[in-house]
Amino acid sequence: MLIFEHNQTKGPECMTPTADLKQRIIAASHEVGIDKIGFTTAANFEGLRESLTEQIKAGHTSGFEHPNLDERLNPDLIFDGPKSIIAIALAYPSRMTQRPPKTGLKRGQFARASWGEDYHGILREKMNQLIEKTRMLAGADARFKPMVDTGELIDVAVANRAGLGFIGKNGLLITEEFGSFVYLGEIMTNLTLEPDTPIACQCGDCTRCLDACPVKALLGDGRMNAQRCLSYQTQTKGMMADEFRPKIRNVIYGCDICQVVCPYNRGKDFHLHEKMAPDPEKVRPELLPMLTLSNRQFKDQFGEMAGAWRGKKPLQRNAIIALANLHDQSALPQLVAVMQADPRPMIRATAAYAIGEIVRKYDAEMIEILRAQYQREADADQAIEFRHEFERAINRINELKH
Repeated sequence: MLIFEHNQTKGPECMTPTADLKQRIIAASHEVGIDKIGFTTAANFEGLRESLTEQIKAGHTSGFEHPNLDERLNPDLIFDGPKSIIAIALAYPSRMTQRPPKTGLKRGQFARASWGEDYHGILREKMNQLIEKTRMLAGADARFKPMVDTGELIDVAVANRAGLGFIGKNGLLITEEFGSFVYLGEIMTNLTLEPDTPIACQCGDCTRCLDACPVKALLGDGRMNAQRCLSYQTQTKGMMADEFRPKIRNVIYGCDICQVVCPYNRGKDFHLHEKMAPDPEKVRPELLPMLTLSNRQFKDQFGEMAGAWRGKKPLQRNAIIALANLHDQSALPQLVAVMQADPRPMIRATAAYAIGEIVRKYDAEMIEILRAQYQREADADQAIEFRHEFERAINRINELKH
């Protein structure tokens, strides 16, 4: 069953043409399978400028945001004559209906927001369907600009102002029906539509998300240091900093700890869209086979998922770190092979790190293998940060002698 909410409902006898069009758009959203819809004006979001500027100056942004702050805050800079913004939400599952089979191999995991097919495509399809229906209702002069999180505007700010939910202390939009397990999109238009009412933060004194964040990335006021967020860390392409490696546990993409502990998410699990259904083998993949995936194999297994957008190298690096965190002794032969043969210095270095973490007894032969590879790295004049991982692995295993 789909749940829909809008904040201003009027009877037919007192409905203005603008309100009537809004109700028809809401009805159209039902037809295309949008779970929640709200409306706001196309007024600017300049009230966020000071906070966002502080975040940029503090180095707390991820770099994945739209680079032009003026365009992020002013709809009229990215659309000709905007009058309204239609905000939508699609609920995604938070629990798996099936588990992958036990094969004897350790498995990693993708965070919930990356389960199923890439949500960008799902949202665009729903918004395009709604646009077509709205154009039929409003006439050929109606214009639209749909956006998902790669667009200019700030999704949670739009959704909050459109009454879809409130912004929690973790910076996520929290809806009454679906908690924060929602994908957000918005459609700018030149249509004048009656706005809904923003919802104030309902977190109160609760600090569960702040307390649970293992790297203290949340600042407590709805903002975060995105550079520290584990979701961001799993998407970087270079060596992962020491501090974050044990914190990702066996997660190879994303992080949803602050969602899992949120009281508003208790019992929330909606399977409303077939394309969002998690494939157990994809969202809980075996780690060892990931280390040697070809580009074709990677695309076949993960290409439809949102977590594939950065390519296979970050996920393979994360899989190696996950094996280290799981202390998987059976992975050592393959990690040695990766360390010696993988053409990418970062992957070789991460494999050396994992070997140093997994070996639990002094092993002179492993030390010699590491030393030989270190020498090859030095002869190739590889970066010091890569060579350092070999030195550290050697030292760790040497320390086990005593």
